[in-house]
Amino acid sequence: MPSILRWAHSPPGRAVSELVRHVHARLRLRTKLLFSFVLLTTCLTSATLLVLRREAQGQVQRQIEQDARNAILTFQTVQRQQQSALSRKADLLASLAFMRDGDATAITDASEDPWQSDDCNLFVLAGKDGNVVALHTTNSSLSTAEAQTLLRRSVRRAETAAWWFTGRSLYQVVLQPFYEEPPTKKNLKGTVAVGRLIDERVAADFARIAASDVAFVYGGEIVGSTLGPLKEFHLGQQMGSHSAATQLSLANERYYVTSFDLTPGLQPSTRIFVLKSYREAEAYLRRMNSLLLGLGLMATVAGGGLIFLISDSVTQPLAALLKGVHALELGNFTYPLATTGRDELAELTRAFAGMRGTLQRNEAQREQLEGQLRQAQKMDALGRLAGGVAHDFNNLLTVIRGHSELLLDGLQPGDTLYRNSEQIRKTSDRAASLTRQMLAFSRMQVLQPKVLDLNELIVEMGKLLRRLVREDIEFSLRLGDSLSRAKADPGQIEQVLLNLTVNASDAMPLGGKLTIETQNVIVDADYEQTRPSVALGSYVMIGISDTGHGMDEATKARIFEPFFTTKEPGRGTGLGLATVYGVVKQSEGFIWVESSPGNGSRFEVYLPQSNERVRTVPDSPSATPSVARRETVLVVEDEQEVRELACEFLKCAGYSVVTAGNGLEALETAKRLGKSIRLVLTDIVMPKMRGPALARQLKSVLPDVRIVYMTGYLEHTDGSDEVLQDAYFLQKPFTRESIVGGVAEAMTGEGRVKPRPQIVPA
Repeated sequence: MPSILRWAHSPPGRAVSELVRHVHARLRLRTKLLFSFVLLTTCLTSATLLVLRREAQGQVQRQIEQDARNAILTFQTVQRQQQSALSRKADLLASLAFMRDGDATAITDASEDPWQSDDCNLFVLAGKDGNVVALHTTNSSLSTAEAQTLLRRSVRRAETAAWWFTGRSLYQVVLQPFYEEPPTKKNLKGTVAVGRLIDERVAADFARIAASDVAFVYGGEIVGSTLGPLKEFHLGQQMGSHSAATQLSLANERYYVTSFDLTPGLQPSTRIFVLKSYREAEAYLRRMNSLLLGLGLMATVAGGGLIFLISDSVTQPLAALLKGVHALELGNFTYPLATTGRDELAELTRAFAGMRGTLQRNEAQREQLEGQLRQAQKMDALGRLAGGVAHDFNNLLTVIRGHSELLLDGLQPGDTLYRNSEQIRKTSDRAASLTRQMLAFSRMQVLQPKVLDLNELIVEMGKLLRRLVREDIEFSLRLGDSLSRAKADPGQIEQVLLNLTVNASDAMPLGGKLTIETQNVIVDADYEQTRPSVALGSYVMIGISDTGHGMDEATKARIFEPFFTTKEPGRGTGLGLATVYGVVKQSEGFIWVESSPGNGSRFEVYLPQSNERVRTVPDSPSATPSVARRETVLVVEDEQEVRELACEFLKCAGYSVVTAGNGLEALETAKRLGKSIRLVLTDIVMPKMRGPALARQLKSVLPDVRIVYMTGYLEHTDGSDEVLQDAYFLQKPFTRESIVGGVAEAMTGEGRVKPRPQIVPA
């Protein structure tokens, strides 16, 4: 009682402090432990839940921002596709206008099928003086005078693609001039414009793809959106001239808004605004808040009850631990503690420590493996897609190139169409080269090492590489004289050059100099000191040098690791240099890298010199078999156009040809004609029965029949080795010389691929 009276007359702060100390001194250890644990559990649970809530808010915000950026990227892709489609229509319209000498009926015909489509609803034809001759649009909001003004403005700006705003409607437009002399582009004859109306329907279509609201704005006026009238009004008031991402409130609904300038550098500008609503995110956070609050209360109540039950058993170990703490305060680091006992607390401590370390390691490994698996699945899907596209595209190229050859046979060099047919053939050859690169990426190509003149290969490849290199990069070739031959797959070497050139270009964002050189190199003991990874011997060296930002030693040590990349997310797969390394090693070569920060990089590829002679293919079909032989060839191909072309080539060479559209038809034909069939030319990938299965059954019926596989690629399956055994191959797209020569070689038993083709595993 006297002490209580004394605290009553003390200052309030001091009275509370003394009361707490008095109560604390009189409490038992169990009660202290219980109160402490309850308080600690409550604080930790609250802090954890607050952190989780904050992290969830941040994750939601990042997801919304990422979705908005992805929507902009998606729109850019769609815009490029639409512009490409409009460009093709403009080219066709320009050709039609040229053939009709600028007559207005070209627009009338262009507005009808097969020109007319939902994505093309504006056609304009102007004469060489810039005056509009004809105008057709599905929207009456564009008059001839307005089209005249907009067209002259675009011509004055030398625009090939533009955005036209009439005050009521917005059009995405592509312009195409046509000339009296198309090859030289002299004497302008007129201009055509093809456009696409940007309205609420277009905005709604894109909004469905992007899962966001969309608004097209010309200057400060909204010309098409998925927003309601009230939200459009609020957006027009708040957007001003801002182009950066921001947050806006429209009709009491919060949006994350980002925009993209469709006409950079031009005023008034045309922009697209992507608005991502926070409505779902806020509902999600409200649900999470309720859930976290409930979890917090449950954790506090459950923790308090559990601690109450175990506090007695924990008191003694805690008392011993407390003595150890006191000993530590006195500087005694050897005070014995019961950390190795067999009681539940000690076992729990050891088990938890071990379990936590194990779980931490397993989680890190799991995340790493999941990331690699996702990357591998993505690359496998891309590879299969590339292979499938290349397969179908090869059939198309086969027909295009084959018929261009037939056209050239019927024309004289001086004929008007001879040059056009020759250009079609050359273009199909370039497309075939691109297809081979797709197959190299997908690892589904038939590898056939050849003795190469690398100088010729690099000169031919340089035409493609120059298109890949930006204009601010100086690109040059330094090819060595009297370069020795090397034996490798030309498609693989092209892939090496492509990957190294792209990487070098990316390493020079501000421009620079890129050089490709070749020379003969003899690696002796002295040279090996500077290139430890290159074995002794004679090589042909390809060097690719750039003046980019270079690499440090840590980066250089990992550049050939799969999935390792220094590029920002979304730009690099981390497989380019790994593919280069595999190609070089597969060709029995070596690769050396020299780089330092700020001094650029140099990649040197060493391929063993070969003493074999370069095998040349005759330019004319002089080596075709005699017409008098009349051997019978069975052509099995599911694509009718390819089948008919192969038949025509073989018939012209003197063969008797029978055809089948699939493997089942081929078996019936073989049983009917019997031993008169000397050779079967079959595709590998066909419906109903694949080429290898057909070959097995044909061999049982006609043991002496020769099999030639005609294919653009090989799938990596368990039966791949059987396909390659004693096989003859005809690469798609084939030429007349290649198919006739390949059949002749198979007839005589010569020309089998040596060494046997290999399938590179994906």
